[in-house]
Amino acid sequence: MKNKNIEIIIRDAEKDDCEAIAGLLAELGYPNTPQFAAKKINRLSKKINNRVLVATGDNIVVGVLSLHIVPLLHQAGDLCRVTAIIVSKDYRGKSIGRRLMEIAEAYAQSNGCIKVEITSGDHRNEAHSFYRQIGYKEVSRRFIKLL
Repeated sequence: MKNKNIEIIIRDAEKDDCEAIAGLLAELGYPNTPQFAAKKINRLSKKINNRVLVATGDNIVVGVLSLHIVPLLHQAGDLCRVTAIIVSKDYRGKSIGRRLMEIAEAYAQSNGCIKVEITSGDHRNEAHSFYRQIGYKEVSRRFIKLL
């Protein structure tokens, strides 16, 4: 599959994509059911500041991205936070992640965002390399308290 050229279509996630999205989440170590993905997509789609995109090729979902627009108190404009971007391991290296991010950035700009933020686990070195290649810089730390 790596060498095959395929047409990629990027669109908003739909109910029928939930099984594939659950599989993509599992590839990154977040095993979930299609029902879990359906609930999340349904919840996110009800708010105008959230969006879940999928990349399709070969008649299957091969990538997913979720983004959220967050108002900023301390700066003019808003922040677009990408909380998930996953491209199936069988389809990496085909610029799918780059295209998903380009669409996210265009959406962010058209919605008054002044910056895009990507969250990523410290152990995801390959992802960090990709983010740097497309112009992102590591600029801060994130602190989390589980509740």
